[in-house]
Amino acid sequence: MTHKVFATCILTLALAHVGNAQGPAASALISGNYNQTQMKQLARSAHAPEQYITLASYYGKQQESYLQQAADAKKDWEQKSRNVTGSMAKYPRPADSARNLYEYYMAKASKAKTLEARYSQLATSGSPVNAQ
Repeated sequence: MTHKVFATCILTLALAHVGNAQGPAASALISGNYNQTQMKQLARSAHAPEQYITLASYYGKQQESYLQQAADAKKDWEQKSRNVTGSMAKYPRPADSARNLYEYYMAKASKAKTLEARYSQLATSGSPVNAQ
């Protein structure tokens, strides 16, 4: 008897989680909150100006996010650069890691800016060229 109740509870919870797992994917398409995989698929299949605008908007938000992360990393880099004595003077120093992180975020922001400009240009020109 207890096994049947336990199995029923597990089955009920599993079905509830399956239903919840499908919800965010469908709502993302409706609300415009896309993940990276969905953006790559959209980039491959985009042919309408609205799709290019969506891509440009996504990469614009990505650029803003990377620039914010770069600013935080730069503050961390500057703070860690002040303390370069003793064990902190050995390579790789914490300041080196912070600098590398800052440069990584700046490179990602630059790439996002390039992609935003590309998709914005495609949206205005209406060109059917598939960009990647």
